[in-house]
Amino acid sequence: MTDEDPGSGGASEPDNADDAFGAVPADDLGGLLRNLQRLVDPRTAVRAAQGSVGAAWRSVTNEEPRVQVTVAVLVAIGLTILLPARVATHPLWVLPGLAVVLLIGVFVAKAARSARRTSELRIVSLLLIAVMTVSNATSAGRLIVDLVRREGIREPTQLLLTGASIWFTNVIVFGIWYWEFDRGGPVERAAATRPYPDFLFPQMTSPELAPPDWEPGFIDYLYVSFTNATAFSPTDVLPMTRWTKLTMLAQSAISVVTVALVIARAVNILQP
Repeated sequence: MTDEDPGSGGASEPDNADDAFGAVPADDLGGLLRNLQRLVDPRTAVRAAQGSVGAAWRSVTNEEPRVQVTVAVLVAIGLTILLPARVATHPLWVLPGLAVVLLIGVFVAKAARSARRTSELRIVSLLLIAVMTVSNATSAGRLIVDLVRREGIREPTQLLLTGASIWFTNVIVFGIWYWEFDRGGPVERAAATRPYPDFLFPQMTSPELAPPDWEPGFIDYLYVSFTNATAFSPTDVLPMTRWTKLTMLAQSAISVVTVALVIARAVNILQP
């Protein structure tokens, strides 16, 4: 046979090999080996799968369980109940009791999910956070007024514990606010209806350092709240929208005033 038959495995085989390995010249053995290694590298398959599916935080996923949020709410309610009568809201049981009722309402609305129930769940959740915020803000205000007037709690240990309770409740409350509003809240995040994040986590900018199924949960937002209350500024998580910047600004201001005044007053009491 003088003519090359495409189906006989003649001159067409090198062309197919070139197509398979990125059109590498036959004499470039090093380039051929590098392309072959890239093709069999399992990391290439992982990156291809991630690229086709997309990051979990931008995809439709299951809604995050509310167990962690519930525990945090119960801790905040407990800290509010244990506050001294001097700084607690009056009557002592009103706001904590209302928070418990709203927490039960969250579970009732969660049990029967529908479009209407989802709307009711969000309303009840926001009311719960608002009640906790008002309760803690009232206690913080009473404590700050006492500190400025040099009145109220005279025992340094009790003063420090009271300030720590208000401070930590503040961390929990703002963590829940961040969790409830980032990209529309947990329901909207699970539905992936909003592509642009309000908080930019490191895993979003460096997806190769996180599992493919990573997405922010309540613990991540609680960590943001804690670091903002201790460093008085963002650390590794950046606020991307105006409401997040203003909310973090307010939290930092409350935290620095509370910490500074409580410590200063405690030190002043300890002086002979």
